[in-house]
Amino acid sequence: MWGWFARGEVALALGLGAIIVILILPVPAFMLDAFLAISIASSVLILMTAMLIKRPLEFTAFPTVLLVTTLYRLGLNIASTRLILGHGHEGTHGAGQIIEAFGNLMMGGNFVIGVIVFAILVLVNFVVITKGSGRIAEVAARFTLDSMPGKQMAIDADLSAGLIDEPTAKLRRKELEQESTFFGAMDGASKFVKGDAIAGLVIVAINIIGGILIGVVQHGVPLGEAFSSYTIMTIGDGLVSQIPALIISIAAGFLVSKSGVEGSADKALVTQLAMNPISLGMVAASSGVIALIPGMPMIPFALIALGAGALAWRRSQKANEPAPIEIAPAEAEEQEESIGQTLAIDEIKIELGYGLLGLINDLEGRRLTDQIKALRRTLAADFGFVMPSVRILDNMRLPSQGYCIRIKEMEAGAGEVRLGQLMSMDPRGGQVELPGEHVREPAFGLPATWIDESLREEATFRGYTIVDPATVLTTHLTEILKENMPDLLSYAEVQKLIKELPAEQKKLADDLIPSVVTATSVQRVLQALLRERISIRDLPAILEGIGEAAPHTASITNLVEQVRSRLARQICFSYRGDDGALPIVTLSPEWEYAFADALVGQGEEKQLALPPSRLQEFIRGVRDTFERAALSGESPVLLTSPTIRPYVRSIVERFRGQTPVMSQNEIHPRARLKTVGTI
Repeated sequence: MWGWFARGEVALALGLGAIIVILILPVPAFMLDAFLAISIASSVLILMTAMLIKRPLEFTAFPTVLLVTTLYRLGLNIASTRLILGHGHEGTHGAGQIIEAFGNLMMGGNFVIGVIVFAILVLVNFVVITKGSGRIAEVAARFTLDSMPGKQMAIDADLSAGLIDEPTAKLRRKELEQESTFFGAMDGASKFVKGDAIAGLVIVAINIIGGILIGVVQHGVPLGEAFSSYTIMTIGDGLVSQIPALIISIAAGFLVSKSGVEGSADKALVTQLAMNPISLGMVAASSGVIALIPGMPMIPFALIALGAGALAWRRSQKANEPAPIEIAPAEAEEQEESIGQTLAIDEIKIELGYGLLGLINDLEGRRLTDQIKALRRTLAADFGFVMPSVRILDNMRLPSQGYCIRIKEMEAGAGEVRLGQLMSMDPRGGQVELPGEHVREPAFGLPATWIDESLREEATFRGYTIVDPATVLTTHLTEILKENMPDLLSYAEVQKLIKELPAEQKKLADDLIPSVVTATSVQRVLQALLRERISIRDLPAILEGIGEAAPHTASITNLVEQVRSRLARQICFSYRGDDGALPIVTLSPEWEYAFADALVGQGEEKQLALPPSRLQEFIRGVRDTFERAALSGESPVLLTSPTIRPYVRSIVERFRGQTPVMSQNEIHPRARLKTVGTI
């Protein structure tokens, strides 16, 4: 049974039940004395806790404590009122010894002075402390809620940049949520103290007027004696109630005014008030001047002047002490490190306008950071290496709904999205016939329309493609990353890929690099593959292809062609159509001979010297053939001979960058071909 009482929730429930009992049932005077002693002691405990904590979030239970203590004091007020009105005719001891002692202490033999001092005490608590701390809590709650998107964006940006890990980010998000909840609760809880002060004034008036009437009319107590007895008990009751309320109000003021200051209250005050020797010197001088004024008490001001002057001299001497010599190298190292940090650049960065900060913390589960994580995972599976972390920042110079994507600090793409709306596109390439803002889709330049959320069902019924703002931005980022994959595959990334090879395949890399081929050559081969959007996930096969060709040629072009032939199965599979066949557009023998004859030079110096007129004719032929294939629903590849493939690709990528060019050596024996055109 005692185990149940030891549990916190059971004890709290019993305590609240006891408060409700006090509100209803009469309480003896000796028991009321015990309850009042608990009230005073608990208020001191709350004040000391609020003063000694380092951060307000260490006392997140304060709003609940404030509610419970206010309810407890109101219960004691009702119990004491019942005793004053029921036993006040017996004398000032009728409501208990604590109330009698506080009443006599406040009165000091003069009823008028006692009442005035008590009224001032209530006004100080109600007007100054309670109202001030309530206002601070209100403003803190408002600014905390307004700053949440920016703080959330900073956390997600640090996570994306790799400055913090996922557990740290979760902890910081939890602290941010606790901060907003705490100040919001403090804003509401301060109203309890205000109501408590008003109720205290009403109860005082009821006790004095009602007590005098009951004592004189019902019990026949003389008017003067009744006024004296009931006034002492009422003022004592009000004082014993208002002192804990005043202490808890001071604790609330300490708590809400301490936001942004680390350390306990005494350390914060000493650090910010008693560390400036100039301020202390001015205090000493002004106190010394006041001490010399005729009629002023010299001793207190002289003591203050001497103390402040001594402290100012000590602080100034400490400030002028030279720094220890051994600290200088650390400072120099720190300065060099800060200078070096300015040279670092972000591989991938997204800058958001102020109006797009909501994308960072979308309550409907479409957070931009989650989509970027999924995108990096998808690209790693599709192309074989992990993209660098994406850093997200705000940029006030951008339009409110605008964004900018930067690759190595250079702008690679920009656009605008509309929060709260949906982008609708016609899969056939036409204009969407719905009311909204007609724009161009930023990733592919297709006609699109921003429509209201209420038009979702109608757009779906018409067969339009619907995309939310975060997905629009992520799609644009995807295309930009695919275009810039060769630049993002740095030497360090290549070393990381080789290092992470399984043990049985790591031996191949060790035998190949650097005795047969350099790591830089491997990097250039991988970049050439990525430039044509060929996955490098099968790195062992790529290294085997390089190992076969490297002893016979140093040409990167020849190495790439050898590797592509090794990846024939993968390439054919990636370009096959829905029916499982590989759609191809072939070059006529005339163009094959024309390109072969136009090659001049040897090795790495070999170039294509095709006349401009023939080049334009070839470009027109490629465009016409592939447009006809697209109208029939096909996405074919251009098939050439192995000798001319790199040079044909260098021409095609200038006007049809998405069109793959394959050689006959890259056709897997089991691939099923489907010819859809000839140039």
